[in-house]
Amino acid sequence: MHAVSRFPTPDLATLPEDIRSRILAVQEKAGFVPNVFLAWAHRPDEFRAFFAYHDALMEKPGGLTKAEREMIVVATSSLNHCHYCVIAHGAILRIRAKKPRVADQVAINYRNADLTPRERAMLDFAVKVAERSHEVNEEDFAALRRHGMTDDDIWDIGCITALFALSNRVANLLALKPNDEFYTMGR
Repeated sequence: MHAVSRFPTPDLATLPEDIRSRILAVQEKAGFVPNVFLAWAHRPDEFRAFFAYHDALMEKPGGLTKAEREMIVVATSSLNHCHYCVIAHGAILRIRAKKPRVADQVAINYRNADLTPRERAMLDFAVKVAERSHEVNEEDFAALRRHGMTDDDIWDIGCITALFALSNRVANLLALKPNDEFYTMGR
């Protein structure tokens, strides 16, 4: 087995109870422990902060579906050359969208993917935030509103993009390895 990361990963038994419980719950649901949990557990306070914000953005009800949220992660993680997030969130996108081909297309180049006009507008905006956030303007908001998105939806698109810019860079710093299980999920 390859190392999960360039940094040490703690033994589950040595972790604070809240983190150990969270990891064990994920393991029970998924059938394995995603390596990202082990990697972030190396720094418990940062684990808590990262996953609290992750959950606030990715698990809440709202105007964006869970599949759309994952689509944002996959498209921007591809842009950021984050192997871990493209593979892991690509698997989650295949499951949530129930469209494995589209998920794979988004992972490579969303511009050539079979997307709805709403999805394309959403990903165009996310990529603009990822690459040129200083150029975001009112026309960008108007374009999203024409697809029925609210200001809260637009906030979520931008913040998911920003959180995963952090996540992508940390995963690349760590040389975080995707779990083998992710490659076959949702196919």
